[in-house]
Amino acid sequence: MIGGIMVEKKMKRNLKSRHVSMMAIGGSIGTGLFMASGAIVSKAGSYKALIAYILVGVFIYFLMSSLGELASFYPVSGSFSSYAERFIHPSLGVAVGWFYWIIWILVAGIDIITLSKVLQFWSFFRQFSSFSLCIFFLLLLFIINIASVKIFGEIEYWLTIIKVITVIIFLLSGFALIFGIFGNSTTQGLSTFVENSKVDGAQGLLGFFAILSTAAFSFGGTESVAVASGESENPAKTMPKAVNQVFFRILIFYVATIFIISAVIKATDSRLLDTSNILASPFTLVFENAGMTIAATVMNMVICAAVLSAGNSGIYFSSRQLFSLSTRGYAPKRFSKLSVNSSPQLAVFISVIAIFLSFLLEKYNKTGYYMLLSLVGVLIVCVWTISVYAQIRLRKAIRKQGKEEDTLLPYKAKFGLFGSYLAILAFVLVVILQTIADFTHGGIKVAIYDILPPLLIFIIFMVHKLTKKTKFIALEKIDLERFKL
Repeated sequence: MIGGIMVEKKMKRNLKSRHVSMMAIGGSIGTGLFMASGAIVSKAGSYKALIAYILVGVFIYFLMSSLGELASFYPVSGSFSSYAERFIHPSLGVAVGWFYWIIWILVAGIDIITLSKVLQFWSFFRQFSSFSLCIFFLLLLFIINIASVKIFGEIEYWLTIIKVITVIIFLLSGFALIFGIFGNSTTQGLSTFVENSKVDGAQGLLGFFAILSTAAFSFGGTESVAVASGESENPAKTMPKAVNQVFFRILIFYVATIFIISAVIKATDSRLLDTSNILASPFTLVFENAGMTIAATVMNMVICAAVLSAGNSGIYFSSRQLFSLSTRGYAPKRFSKLSVNSSPQLAVFISVIAIFLSFLLEKYNKTGYYMLLSLVGVLIVCVWTISVYAQIRLRKAIRKQGKEEDTLLPYKAKFGLFGSYLAILAFVLVVILQTIADFTHGGIKVAIYDILPPLLIFIIFMVHKLTKKTKFIALEKIDLERFKL
């Protein structure tokens, strides 16, 4: 049993409730908010950008409710592949496990690359190449992650507090700029918000769907609270609390941020979408446009710490996913070896090497940064879809086996299976319609990033299924024994 493997490997539950909540927030407040939010406003305009974030946010709530139910019932490290393996099909668990590892490799790479570019805001750092800065910070995060999880949890906790404070200050300052409390009143306001709705990008329904995966990337990481369940002290209590708190805080942060960016920065500002010269976050540009240079400099410093935190989370989650794959025989067994501090150091090392490869892609491909962004968005949506389906299968198995949901489940999704089916429908439509939109506007060279993730999941699934002769798990045979801590 998977639970037994985890006990055998002695992964200690050293993460407290405050660590789990902050890690989920920290994993999702990173490049998506600080960088990609500006790109969406530039591409789609203010109205569509705001609607996109609200729409994705609603379906993320259904996702988080499903994950809260799964994570409190079955709190294991490498949760998403474990859910697919236990409640759907063993081969699907393998595919999801490797894909979720790839997601966090790419996310960590994007965050560290973003950090190296944001540092170019200051002339001192311009003497160093973006690539060399990436290597330096990757080594720094490697050292943090091979330490004990308790040390990691504390560092991530305080870095995330910095991020939350940054967003709060940004929101307060942004509204002060909009309503003319300070700054240059000609650079911001509701008139700018309305003017920004008239951009040429994202025309029609297909154009709108073309930006949804970028919005999904921004919310990506919200689901990471489920991964941390494997090392939390009391998952039956911490998971439901973390799920509810994290979702509403993040939704407010993102929607308010998109509104402020749209009301302060013109959508035609080339700095929002210049793929080869990202010198500042939209957060920093808000203050620069208002003539507040010192505040902009301070904000950029804090954003650097915030993006570093997101990269830190990426290495943690990717290494735990690789550890989980190893304990179940889907990766070399040596990756499941733990140090005396209960850290899977070899899994961390392999993950760091993979992140280095993403640096090479960005270094030798001018559009590599946004290629990574597009790819991660669709990858995340695919994993979300399978995870919600696992929760549906769990509910159906409980009913099929004649057991009581209220007795068996520590936490129940508030909208039940209705919300789960709605989320799956939305996620599938996002991938299909975005693929059509990207093919219409950019041909197969653009649409390939939408097609590859589901295609590769299917290939890995079929190869493992045919070689191992695995089968779908019948509802009456699904193991409904709760995970024993």
